[in-house]
Amino acid sequence: MSRILVTGSADGLGRAAAEALLSRGHQVVVHARSPQRAERLDDLVARGAELVVADFTDRDAVRRMADELDAAAPLGAVIHNAGVWSGPAVMPVNVVAPYLLTALMPAPGRLVYLSSGSHYSGRPVLDGVDWQGLGPGSYADSKLFVTTLAAAVARLLPGTPSHAVDPGWVPTKMGGPNAPDDLKLGHQTQEWLAVGDDPEAMTTGGYWYHRQRRQPHAAVHDEAFQDHLLEVLAEETGTESG
Repeated sequence: MSRILVTGSADGLGRAAAEALLSRGHQVVVHARSPQRAERLDDLVARGAELVVADFTDRDAVRRMADELDAAAPLGAVIHNAGVWSGPAVMPVNVVAPYLLTALMPAPGRLVYLSSGSHYSGRPVLDGVDWQGLGPGSYADSKLFVTTLAAAVARLLPGTPSHAVDPGWVPTKMGGPNAPDDLKLGHQTQEWLAVGDDPEAMTTGGYWYHRQRRQPHAAVHDEAFQDHLLEVLAEETGTESG
């Protein structure tokens, strides 16, 4: 059994993944952005889940969370699920926070980053990106960047399987009640990549949709773009990617 961190697990896909993994006997670390949101996880905590609280728009809070997790038992997997659709928090939450957690914490057994089909519309342009969230951010760009981060980690840490997952357009708070994809299928791929023991789940560098490997945006596997993204994020946060 693994110890697995699922960020953004107060509702939606993160909640579904955390609950499923806990039900299968894994030690799950759930995350909420505030004490108020954390109350939604009381039932999972009562069943044995650990809880961490950090607002991912606050880099210091992300650092404190990384320190807290580093002081505890090693993680078998991290599912970087937390994300926002629009507004100033897009880049801080969707890109900067997973970058910082990846850079600051010892490499877990496996890494899973939540992408989106919207990443195909993202622009592989880093000049002028508002990483601090002073104004609204581009969701498509953020998902291109985090998908590229997953591929860069797969290349630079070959012993740590790292993947990006498009969960589909599912009926969550973000996706809306009329979203056409299956919510259950939306979180199963993350769980499979985090704990699955078949050969496909233990590969690395994939972009997945419903357990099917797909070709991502061409920039994702461009090593020069990967390196540039890591350099920009390291300079922006003052934290090297390791």
